[in-house]
Amino acid sequence: MATAKSGDTVRVHYTGRLDDGTVFDSSREREPLEFTVGSGQVITGFERAVEGMEIGEARETRVEADDAYGERRDDLVLDLPKEQVPEDMEIAPGMRLELRQPDGQAVPVTVAEVGDESVTLDANHPLAGQPLTFELELVEIAG
Repeated sequence: MATAKSGDTVRVHYTGRLDDGTVFDSSREREPLEFTVGSGQVITGFERAVEGMEIGEARETRVEADDAYGERRDDLVLDLPKEQVPEDMEIAPGMRLELRQPDGQAVPVTVAEVGDESVTLDANHPLAGQPLTFELELVEIAG
């Protein structure tokens, strides 16, 4: 039977869990995730786990932070003077926003804290620094 290899487009059902058992994402109630193995479309650890699987095979794999969304970086947390926030914008901790870099590229951030004088924004991925466990099922290899 064929196994998934670099260059193959595959369809995978998955459920991702944190160490405390919290499900952070799952494809079970929707279409399987489709990606090309080796293309960098998904996190490295997920891609490695799918490589070598056969159609219909299921496996559980743990992906350490380095092969997922990386370690949390303090240099990606910034304080912004509150007067730089548009007056008509109500912000609260946990909100997701986008900042624009000078080159126009969007950077997603999470509002970490709202103080009297400043707003703390975190540009780390919400899952940065966390190991992730995936239940995987290879549904299809398109070639």
